[in-house]
Amino acid sequence: MKKTLFWLLLLVMAPIAVLIITTPMDSQKQYIFALISILCLVLLNFSKTRAVSVVLILISALMSTRYIYFRATQTLYFNSEIEAILGTGLFLAELYTWVMLLLSYFQGLFPLERKIDPLPEDQRLWPTVDIYVPTYNESLDVVRDTVLAAQCIDYPQDKLKIYLLDDGKRSEFAVFAADVGVGYITRTNNAHAKAGNLNHAMELTQGELICVFDCDHVATRVFLQATVGAFLKDSRLALLQTPHYFYSPDPFERNLTRGRSIPNEGALFYGPIQKGNDNWNATFFCGSCAVIRRSALQQIGGFAVETVTEDAHTALKLQRLGWRTAYLGIPLAAGLATERVVLHVIQRNRWARGMTQIFRVDNPLWGRGLTFPQRLCYLSAMLYFQFALPRIVFLTAPLAYLLFNLNIIHSSASLVFAYALPHLLMSIIVGSRLNGRYRYSFWGEIYDLLLAFHLALPTMVTMLFPKRGKFNVTDKGGLLNAGYFDFAIVRPHIIVASLLLIAIISGIVRAVGHDYFAVDPGVIALNVGWAMYCLFFLLGAIAVARETRQVRKTIRIDVELPVIIHYASGIASRSVTRDLSMGGCRITLPDNRHLTDEIEEIELELSSGAICLPVTMVGASEDDIRLMFAELPLPLRRELVRVVLSRADAWIQPVRAQDNPLVSFFTIGRCIIDVFVRSWREWRAAARARHATPPRKDDEEKAV
Repeated sequence: MKKTLFWLLLLVMAPIAVLIITTPMDSQKQYIFALISILCLVLLNFSKTRAVSVVLILISALMSTRYIYFRATQTLYFNSEIEAILGTGLFLAELYTWVMLLLSYFQGLFPLERKIDPLPEDQRLWPTVDIYVPTYNESLDVVRDTVLAAQCIDYPQDKLKIYLLDDGKRSEFAVFAADVGVGYITRTNNAHAKAGNLNHAMELTQGELICVFDCDHVATRVFLQATVGAFLKDSRLALLQTPHYFYSPDPFERNLTRGRSIPNEGALFYGPIQKGNDNWNATFFCGSCAVIRRSALQQIGGFAVETVTEDAHTALKLQRLGWRTAYLGIPLAAGLATERVVLHVIQRNRWARGMTQIFRVDNPLWGRGLTFPQRLCYLSAMLYFQFALPRIVFLTAPLAYLLFNLNIIHSSASLVFAYALPHLLMSIIVGSRLNGRYRYSFWGEIYDLLLAFHLALPTMVTMLFPKRGKFNVTDKGGLLNAGYFDFAIVRPHIIVASLLLIAIISGIVRAVGHDYFAVDPGVIALNVGWAMYCLFFLLGAIAVARETRQVRKTIRIDVELPVIIHYASGIASRSVTRDLSMGGCRITLPDNRHLTDEIEEIELELSSGAICLPVTMVGASEDDIRLMFAELPLPLRRELVRVVLSRADAWIQPVRAQDNPLVSFFTIGRCIIDVFVRSWREWRAAARARHATPPRKDDEEKAV
């Protein structure tokens, strides 16, 4: 009913919308119209109802379309060929941004908050499930806990089988699988990488449903009970995807001083975007943390092998044949994020190439089987990964005028600003309203700029030659003993930042002496402001390359559990944990007995029982003691996995505070300052150490 009313409203408002978009105005009238429009939007924004959100989306879309119409009809006149090339390139970049804005509004218009479908009480009706854990070159330390967590899942044992799919053909993995009692599958070749590995396993197993976990994703005990019921309720449901939640920090969270206070990079996709896709039956398969119906997979010939993003392509094939897909937005499993910026870039490079391949070899815009909204959702995903070139165009565009005096926008600065102001401000306000708990304002600039220079060439090459490239596995679980600045990964960013700084200085000089240089101060001011805006976010992207130390092999999780501390003297004390990991824990200090008595083990108390773990004390403070677990046998480690990683509520986090665009902007500024001040201090300290005067030989002899 709501959707029908929405489309009727669009139809009625269409003539008014055309009038708003196409009516030309001089700069003074456009300023008045812009300010009135922004004021109306700000006042409406105080209401938090869904209906008002729809109205705000329509207002923002109208003003952005009005800006694009203005650019297309009044500013594309050029005095030279080079200006025509650069100016047309800038307009195409703006056109791309406008299309992506409209598609994002469409996806986020009606997010579906799906609930868990309970399983029937009669377990005989529950389907059989095969759990696949594919691996290639990851260490056993990463894979072990994933398999043990899968064994902790609450599901009838006669209906659940777990398989370790080892494309690395490693003997220690086979021994581990035998020791813990799970299936071990390997093959003679590595054709089609992960997709081929999964398809090979399908030929050797028989479960009605297939559950896939990447080898670093540990499932909670309720994973199958929360997901399988949907397949019994809907016989045409082929896929149910759950979020990829990461319990380790990504490079942005770890390297930026305030990175942990913002939603991580994937929160937007696994929040509003996937919920919006679900509303249109366009949920994407993300390669892990999902359940798929075997019969549906068999109908499309197994997991897709034509592209390096086998997951999204598989979902597309299922939807083309009329199968339904679903998204349950509850984190039921957790994995490791990419640890280094360079690894983050490699992973996103593969995603960009894969979505570009789908665009070329199986374009959702063409062919049968998809609804119009499904096509738009896939178009949004495919076009998003083409952001690299438009981002670079926006970064470098002000250089054309400030350094080379080229006019690539044929208009007065006042008129451009009058049209651009509502377009930019409204998109920020509406974006913050819709996605403000999942993506804070302006942070998308940092995420995209870091990747832009590295994705531009691969996406263009893939667009021309879609068969090139291969599947790359993202390394996980690495350590870093000393921090460093990764100049190699941000070298192009530093070059462009330097050019922007030179352009800003040049522009200020020309503005001060505008009579001598015969230039329009308004045009100078517009381009200098544009360059400063670009430089600000470019510095934010550069700051992410300041890699911080990572010496903990296991990730701490903040959790309070009752614990009993057992001392060598036989005395025991009760306390609670402050944090817990697979390697140790931090416990609130009950008394000072640890100063004189050795701690032998701790006993974690659970509602389902208790487990005792041998420990060694590694440190203490006035408030807590830090304990390290001894090497554990596999059965005991499985129980620890159940406690630390597989609790039903392990990854349920409080909702983030609503975004405030101004606060978000200044937070980025603080991150930039903090990182560069810290780097400067470290560089100065290292320089002093290098230039310190070595002791004279006679001084050394006297000291001896």
